[in-house]
This record gives sequence, structure tokens and C-alpha cells, in this order.
Amino acid sequence: MIASNLQQTHERPGMRLRFLGKDSASAGGDSPTLYATDRDSFVIQGWIIPTPEALPTDQTRVEIPFNLFEHFAKDGLHKVAPRHGGPIVHVSDHETCIVQGTIVTDPDALSQMRIPSHESCVEVSRGAIAALQEGNNAAHA
Repeated sequence: MIASNLQQTHERPGMRLRFLGKDSASAGGDSPTLYATDRDSFVIQGWIIPTPEALPTDQTRVEIPFNLFEHFAKDGLHKVAPRHGGPIVHVSDHETCIVQGTIVTDPDALSQMRIPSHESCVEVSRGAIAALQEGNNAAHA
């Protein structure tokens, strides 16, 4: 009985997601999507891209359109700019950027999303996204 209670105390409950928004320009409902989590982070669902260099095994990159950034305001982060720094490893000239983060493997989180085969998702800390707000130079450090 005591061992059972100890085990339950150390198990972390599944990640809960709160939908913030989708890419308004994508057709058919399959589009990059943004979620806030109960872990002081965001899950960013975007297009799978080839990654030329080796990344840590728990990391990947996704490409998302700039208009997805407007949805951060629904979680209190206003004027988040799609600029190079922090989790943003590349900004394109066709209004998309590449975001690097931790691969989402939590079964509870994955069960709350619809992920087409050409997309994947990453988790990025709220602090890393907050550093991208206009007027905050921390992302460039």
C-alpha cells in the first residue's frame, strides 16, 4: 500500500492542452495549430521539414506561418514577433519560420490533437516565446 502511494505521487499526469488557434490561410482544416499547455509552455503544430544538422534526440523542428503568432495574445503574450532567436532558428522571406522544440510524445496531449502525416509538433516554454515579444531583446542574446 505504501509503495503504491509513493508510485502515484511521482507519476506526472498527462499534458492538458488549450486550443489557441489555427493558421487562417490553410485550406481544409489541416493546418499549423497553436495550443497552450498546463505546463507553462506551448505546443506548436507545424509542417515537417528536413533537418540538415543533428539535433538532440528529444528535439525537432517544424515550419509555421507568421499568422499563427497572433494567437499567442489569447494566452496573454501580445506582439510576439516571428524573428530569429530562441526557439526560432530561421525566418523565411515567404512569411514562415522554423521553430525548434521538444518533440511532443505525451499520449494525453497527442490524443487531443489531429496531426496529419505531413505535420509534427513541438513543445516550447512560455519564457522562450515571451522573449520574442516586441521590445524584448532577450531573444537576441
